Amino acid sequence: MTMAHQSATLAAAAPASTTVTAPKSSRVLSIDVLRGITIAFMILVNDAGDGHHTYVQLEHARWNGWTLTDLVFPTFLFVVGMSIILSINARLQRGATRRDLALHTFRRAATIYLVYMFIALFPHFNITHFRFYGVLPRIALCYLIAGLICLVTQRASTLLTIAGVLLVTYWVLMRFVPVPGFGVPTIDIPLLDPDRNLVAWLDRGILAFVQRTIHTGRLYEGTRDPEGLLSTVPAVATTLLGSVASLWLRRAGSSPLIGRAKCAWGFAIAGVAGIASGLIWNNWFPINKKLWTSSYVLFAAGCTLVGLAICYWLIDMKQIHETKLGAKLTWPWFVFGSNAIVAYAVSDLLVETFGSIHTSEIGPNGKPMSVWNWVYWHIFASHGSTNNTSAAFALVYVLVCFIPNWILWRKKIFVKL
Repeated sequence: MTMAHQSATLAAAAPASTTVTAPKSSRVLSIDVLRGITIAFMILVNDAGDGHHTYVQLEHARWNGWTLTDLVFPTFLFVVGMSIILSINARLQRGATRRDLALHTFRRAATIYLVYMFIALFPHFNITHFRFYGVLPRIALCYLIAGLICLVTQRASTLLTIAGVLLVTYWVLMRFVPVPGFGVPTIDIPLLDPDRNLVAWLDRGILAFVQRTIHTGRLYEGTRDPEGLLSTVPAVATTLLGSVASLWLRRAGSSPLIGRAKCAWGFAIAGVAGIASGLIWNNWFPINKKLWTSSYVLFAAGCTLVGLAICYWLIDMKQIHETKLGAKLTWPWFVFGSNAIVAYAVSDLLVETFGSIHTSEIGPNGKPMSVWNWVYWHIFASHGSTNNTSAAFALVYVLVCFIPNWILWRKKIFVKL
């Protein structure tokens, strides 16, 4: 991980001001804001004070269906796809070769995974039960595959075709390929049975091989993993759809105001079409975040596009961030979005740190209470745990994770992996 002191593309806020000025470059500020909102919400839903008391929309759907929480990760991958196009073109303009960019893509993906390994093994660094899958590994793999594809072609029609092939192929595999030991979906077993599906079967097979050979590994849910190998295929499609959106933005959004209006409307219309397509496909291939189904990809991408259209209209067109009230409303998201991976890494490291330090007090589960739990039960839930106390703890934790990003923002330091 390298930290570059760069001339800020966004004006860093002074203590008495949160004014954000538009950069002289062609940077799309709405992408930064959307990324910031996404990473803040990701921390919020990951770190509830009490997992048994959580508002429905602040936790994942148990299986089929969706909540607001289920839209967070695909939105982040969609933004990753958008950033790939912007990054490639910026580096090409500075004289980088495609070979240089390919090596950079491999190096950056590897760095993201190494950061994940450090976080996952911290603080004891015991590899016995290391989980190879995870949020950061999926980001790394999707970034790598989509980045290499975009180095080969940046034709929107080609990227859409590749994404479509990935989604249809995944549906065919999940719908028609027999699951060894269980049978054919919809005939011998229910479609998308939680444990008896091709994704879960493959992940269990890989886990068994890894445990035999290097004696480590685990799946997040025991018999399956929401960031498994096969379900990364449609996640790549999510990333490529973000790249297509970025190409559209570059074509229409760099024009005068009428071109930007066309861009915003294009995002909105495509978003509604994606939501409708996902809901229609849901009848035959249910929306399911844990399996990252093809209908889920279309639905989530549609929701992201609608959100992007709103952000683009408010920020890049109306430039509300240059007004006094708008600056106060958008500033936190610029700060979070400027170092999104840092915010996510800090949130995980703090959880691991305070979760591994135990007090002498016995908790509700009959075991010594960690510092993490002690803070929740003594400060937030001293009179009983509720949805409100659990959400309040998570919200305060988001503010805590905001502080390192704010310091980096003030110093105009942007961490590049």
